[in-house]
Amino acid sequence: MPPENVLDRLSHYGVVPVIAIDSVEAALPLADALLEGGLPVAEITFRTAAAADVIALLANERPSLILGAGTVLTAENLNAARECGAQFALAPGFNPAIVSAAQSLGLPFVPGVATPSDIEGAMAAGCTVLKFFPAGALGGPSMLSALSGPYAHTGIRFVPTGGVSADNLAAYLALDVVAAVGGTWIAKKDDLATGNWKAITERCKRIGQLVAEARG
Repeated sequence: MPPENVLDRLSHYGVVPVIAIDSVEAALPLADALLEGGLPVAEITFRTAAAADVIALLANERPSLILGAGTVLTAENLNAARECGAQFALAPGFNPAIVSAAQSLGLPFVPGVATPSDIEGAMAAGCTVLKFFPAGALGGPSMLSALSGPYAHTGIRFVPTGGVSADNLAAYLALDVVAAVGGTWIAKKDDLATGNWKAITERCKRIGQLVAEARG
């Protein structure tokens, strides 16, 4: 799948569930909850030891899921993401070596940025979609609007993550430079631990409504 198609599909749904999952056994019920809720997207973060196995299982068993790897900090993470079947990857910061390695692998990569220098470095490295992180702590939608102003004409787009919620989702999506937001509130650790799949499905359905309303 070409990189632009993956990132365009993320933009279509408007929200990327960011998920730190400890149990491989929870992977398929999680995917089914997302799919049932109409949000067939998952960013499985390399914050847990189960991440690679979860990505591999989902890539094989739930191919309709738009599957990404998050918190990709090292070449080992990157190679594992690619080998396990991730369709895209993200990082909290901008590491030129990881960006270059991802490009060599043909894996769409979204590096994190927090400053104008970060943005210009990522753009110079050929990145077109950037993760604004940690969005809430950095000033939220108003900060992203100001920060992106000098670059909006270039077509660069952002995925704000960190502190995003159902309450401020619309404010982020109102910005033309926002492709999608990253959301950790969609599949919470407690839900994954207790098997509360219905709650995840209901949040996904609500997100679909909020995205539709925000985009008119």
